[in-house]
Amino acid sequence: MSTPPAGTTKKRLFSRNDYLAPLPLPTGEKPQDVLNTIWRKNEVFFDVGNYSIGSAVMVMWPSMMVVLAMSFFTRNLDSDFSQGILILGAIVLGIPVLILIHGLFREVPLPVRFNRQRREVCVPRDDGEYWIVPWETVTVAATQQSSVSQAGRATMGLLIIGFENPDPQSREDNKHFSLGFNCGGGTTAMALWECVRSYMEIGPEAVEDQTARFDWSKGIWATYLDDLVKAAKLRGWPVTLLWEGFCGIFIFNTLLIDVLERWKLNPPPDLPYPDIIEWSKPLPSEQWAKRSPELEAAIAQREAELAAQTERELA
Repeated sequence: MSTPPAGTTKKRLFSRNDYLAPLPLPTGEKPQDVLNTIWRKNEVFFDVGNYSIGSAVMVMWPSMMVVLAMSFFTRNLDSDFSQGILILGAIVLGIPVLILIHGLFREVPLPVRFNRQRREVCVPRDDGEYWIVPWETVTVAATQQSSVSQAGRATMGLLIIGFENPDPQSREDNKHFSLGFNCGGGTTAMALWECVRSYMEIGPEAVEDQTARFDWSKGIWATYLDDLVKAAKLRGWPVTLLWEGFCGIFIFNTLLIDVLERWKLNPPPDLPYPDIIEWSKPLPSEQWAKRSPELEAAIAQREAELAAQTERELA
């Protein structure tokens, strides 16, 4: 599957596509795991999962609160209108809620594992199958779509990471696989991709992650209070009580997210294949795979372009 080279941007009236790989060149964005996709990170490999139960709750819970609030505050003004709001809310949110509940009773999909020492990617597939894909062949695009209505302009976007089956004899329906992350596209998608790219090309120290959230040695309330204290040290108590306190509980329901993550991601699933367990072990540094000359030259050129761009912005 051919894609435009990394760094290519295609713009249309209501859409934008940024092609980020191959080859995996710097985007200029700071790595940021905006969707908590990093499940494991060490000196050898990096697990990325797209089972984001927290994101689903954070999208649906505010909508539910808006519907209930509108119905509650209009119940004495117009009971029919209040009831109609509840019915409309049930219709709009019913299917997403059922999908969420259905997902809670299914097994969590296995993560994709990026091995920086071998510069390869393990892509789990169905029926115990997996692919080993060269890192420099991974395709990445950030897509963004906009729509305009009476409510204004709405923008949605995805980060899409694609993999090609290395077996040339594979069936047509088993040649391609992709991960999609609903992160809004544009610079946000680039920052999310930069987590993977920086880990593979720079090292683990280049990427901050939230894997500490998988340490559930404390209870839900104790963990929540620890998070409040950490946030207060950064932003002060007034902002913390408003955002992490009121909004966190009543608007986004972080406590429910914690409960569901403890249920489904305690611990996050690991790759069970014996060959991949061996493949994931550390290698002596002299056996580490190296960048291709093409990627080395492309990164040097891209870094020079980013440096020149920064100089122009500061001038």
